[in-house]
Amino acid sequence: MSKRMPVVFVSHGAPDALLSSPDAVACWRKIGLSVPEPKAVLVVSAHWEAFQPTVSRSDAPETIHDFSGFAPELYRMQYRAPGAPALAERVVSLLSATGLTAGLHIDPAMDSRRGLDHGAWVPLSAMYPQADVPVMQLSLVRNADPATHFELGRALAPLREEGVLIVGSGAITHNFGWLDRRAQAGDAPLPKAEAFTDWVAGRLAAQDMSALLAYRTAPHGAEAHPSEEHFLPLFVALGAAGNETPARYRPSFAYGGLAMDAYIWRDAAAPH
Repeated sequence: MSKRMPVVFVSHGAPDALLSSPDAVACWRKIGLSVPEPKAVLVVSAHWEAFQPTVSRSDAPETIHDFSGFAPELYRMQYRAPGAPALAERVVSLLSATGLTAGLHIDPAMDSRRGLDHGAWVPLSAMYPQADVPVMQLSLVRNADPATHFELGRALAPLREEGVLIVGSGAITHNFGWLDRRAQAGDAPLPKAEAFTDWVAGRLAAQDMSALLAYRTAPHGAEAHPSEEHFLPLFVALGAAGNETPARYRPSFAYGGLAMDAYIWRDAAAPH
């Protein structure tokens, strides 16, 4: 029986997902229960970009409320998971050894003060509500393309054999112009948001990396992501997943245009 950890991608939704997206929260809980208990979690979130790949090394990462204008209840939420400084060291070692960072003329860095942004603590609050699994984050690389982030994921793949759960946290669609604040859970989504979401699902099922890397030429692709940061964590997950085919989870759209799809890649020999 394989001991290789799965790889997960979640669409973390709006910052208030824990309060307003019960279908997504139930999905995250199901994912947390369905994967083997990890030794640690490495999150690559859309809400941390740096000019070089940077890892968080805090022993006790704070909960970052990196948003404004939401219900006071959201700002009172805390996710007090321990940090994973040893994993941070391991990630830097893996990234340095690949030669990828040298090719980009950047070197991996550490940040001992970085906490957990809402792309990390919101879904983890449902996946691991006891906050008893060590967590660290790896930044996206500002101005780097999907192919570069795919290579970052490939560099991280050995962590799967070491009991680490790699979680990409972003969005399948992320265009504020597509959102309807009056939309209710279960309402029909915006057709073009649904069309792009289904296109992504089809390309993932077919393992069509060339199409995914060129997603901006797909119908509604560029419009789904006016900026790329929320789609890039998917490519990190794809790199770490290798040639595995993902299982798709389909919670209801949030605000009509924000797809909440999640994916898990598992070794075919791993328990489900």
